[in-house]
Amino acid sequence: MRPRNLTGDSFFAWDGDILVVNVLGKPSAKRDAIHQPLGTQLKISVTASPEGGRATDHMVRFLAPLFGVSVAEIEVVFGQTNVNKQLRIHRPQRLPDVFGAMPVSARREKVLAAHTGVGSKKRR
Repeated sequence: MRPRNLTGDSFFAWDGDILVVNVLGKPSAKRDAIHQPLGTQLKISVTASPEGGRATDHMVRFLAPLFGVSVAEIEVVFGQTNVNKQLRIHRPQRLPDVFGAMPVSARREKVLAAHTGVGSKKRR
């Protein structure tokens, strides 16, 4: 069973090869942009209006090439019609700078090692 708040005190977490991201959406912005995290949410502005979930759909289309995935590989877990959202990005091929400088594959391995203990022991 997955913990209720997978991301803990961060705006993102890895669930295997899926990147889970908490988002604070800003519809009707002047430009599409990823901003710095605000607490446990990543602020993302989009130009689309918030009517009928259009801003969320636009956000997913904006984010897909930034993560190197297709639109179908980004799942809106909750918040389709709300500014507070959670996204699950399946097998991202790259990460925007706000996620840090470590390559995607190295981050996954680090998270898996922390959860399973694999690779955490030093050889003598």
